[in-house]
Amino acid sequence: MVKTPRKGLGKGLSALLADDRPALQADDTDTGAPGAAPSGRRLLPIEFLERNAAQPRHRFDETALAELAASIKEKGLLQPILVREIGPNKYQIVAGERRWRASQKAGIHEVPVVVRDLTDAEVLEIAIIENIQRQDLTAIEEAIAFKRLMEEFGHTQEAVAEIVGKSRSHVTNLMRLLGLPEKVQNMVDAGEISMGHARALIGADDPAGLAARVVAEGLSVRQTEALANEAKGRVKREPRPGGSGGAKKKDADTVALEKDLSAATGLKVSIDHEGEGGRVVIAYETLEELDELCSKLGVCGF
Repeated sequence: MVKTPRKGLGKGLSALLADDRPALQADDTDTGAPGAAPSGRRLLPIEFLERNAAQPRHRFDETALAELAASIKEKGLLQPILVREIGPNKYQIVAGERRWRASQKAGIHEVPVVVRDLTDAEVLEIAIIENIQRQDLTAIEEAIAFKRLMEEFGHTQEAVAEIVGKSRSHVTNLMRLLGLPEKVQNMVDAGEISMGHARALIGADDPAGLAARVVAEGLSVRQTEALANEAKGRVKREPRPGGSGGAKKKDADTVALEKDLSAATGLKVSIDHEGEGGRVVIAYETLEELDELCSKLGVCGF
């Protein structure tokens, strides 16, 4: 059974920011001064806000911040920042630190906020979820966030997938990356290798050494998969140039069926007959293609 997320978290994060729109209209004459209603949407001086030291996100792309600041300067801050009151004229940012930073760059003196009474645990959980949903996290950062949601808040993988609006297979596949050596994870974080490269190295002997070779030789994901299979003792036989001694030529019916399956799945499909049996191979280039295939087959992934 999928665990039901606590009210106001996960997909409900947008509701936390949207369900007080009438309150903003009612407070149009309010300057956001202290003494306003304890919760709801209002304007606050930007210096009343402070970041949450437990915020999982510590890196902010300065170029992206500058672009957001330019947009805010031109159009204003359209989405409020979620905060909680922690003292007189002091509000801790729960969700929206990036918008707060950009607003400061834009020279904005007041920002729209939604004030909520939240526990420390809820603040941390919302911060993690917001990062997953709204920030350009690396695959490793996202996987660590999923792990925290499971270990610190008792969510199952199914519940995490529901909370963050991802497929179960997406959550599962990313979390498998955490089984790789830290050196390989750091390479993914630094953008030296892609998630596809990293996934190909899972279960291989000396994945760190293989990853270094991938970078040095500029190998593609498919070449990395072949390299990892070779290291695992599962060398794939490639047809020789010109077909001499290579795979048997496929009959017209098999080729036609491959095309039909490829059209139905949107992926490259290969059929190989071996006596009365055989195998069907569906190739995908990205995790998103695999997720889409799982969705078409009505399964949650592995």
